[in-house]
Amino acid sequence: MTQSLNPLKAFFRQPAIYLKLPSDGAYWPEDAVEFPVNRELPVYPMTAVDEITYRTPDALFSGQSVVNVIQSCVPAVKNAWKTPFIDVNSILIGIRIASYGHNMEVSTQCTSCQNEDDFELDLRQVLDQMQLPNYQQQVSIGDLEIVFRPMTYQEQNASNMQQFEQQRMIRMIPGADIPEEEKIQRMAEVMRSITALTVKAITMSIAMIRTPGAIVTDSEHIEEFLNNCDRTAFAVIRDHAISLRQNSELKPVQLKCTACETDYEQQLTLDMANFFAPAS
Repeated sequence: MTQSLNPLKAFFRQPAIYLKLPSDGAYWPEDAVEFPVNRELPVYPMTAVDEITYRTPDALFSGQSVVNVIQSCVPAVKNAWKTPFIDVNSILIGIRIASYGHNMEVSTQCTSCQNEDDFELDLRQVLDQMQLPNYQQQVSIGDLEIVFRPMTYQEQNASNMQQFEQQRMIRMIPGADIPEEEKIQRMAEVMRSITALTVKAITMSIAMIRTPGAIVTDSEHIEEFLNNCDRTAFAVIRDHAISLRQNSELKPVQLKCTACETDYEQQLTLDMANFFAPAS
């Protein structure tokens, strides 16, 4: 039986905005996204199912809700797990604008007098400020040239989950009903795990290392190098990776307190539970 065309299809949601990504498609696997000729991705408003998805705690923690909402609202993205992390914030802001408009109310507290206030943020201005960090800048250490890349959403989310678990262990150990000696041993194990996670994250931020005789792209070889290079070389590589990440994050909003007129900064975070909510 031939399925009839739904006469309501013309009334389905339509793209609300068209989004230019900071990466402009660089660092995306070919099968993860389909860019139109103008490189601007159509962004659709969220559906009722999308709103339920981002309110599911387990899916939020695992990152699956973010992936589901991105692929629903930006159909050109075929595998959101492979999204370069530098583009994730732009995509989420685009979805927020498409769904609820470009104005968002933000609660803040003055750093000087602790006065609580609300202000309206234009998310279009936030999008305009987002730029691709200079991943073309390489780090040279002796005969080595280290080439960096952005982590994918999947890599960053997995790293965040592991770090969250280790931080949870740090908070639990002091109050655990175990001998003090065992507490010290467990804390040392957690600290070693955190160090290993840091090395793993830096490894995932490196695209390749050029040597005089070879180009190394194998992540296991790169991780082994990071674990065995001298502390000065490691610090240079770590600091550059951190700098690239910081340059891709949302910039703080500059505010003036309505009570004492102190100028201060308010950090903007994209917590899914709060960020994806209509203005009151």
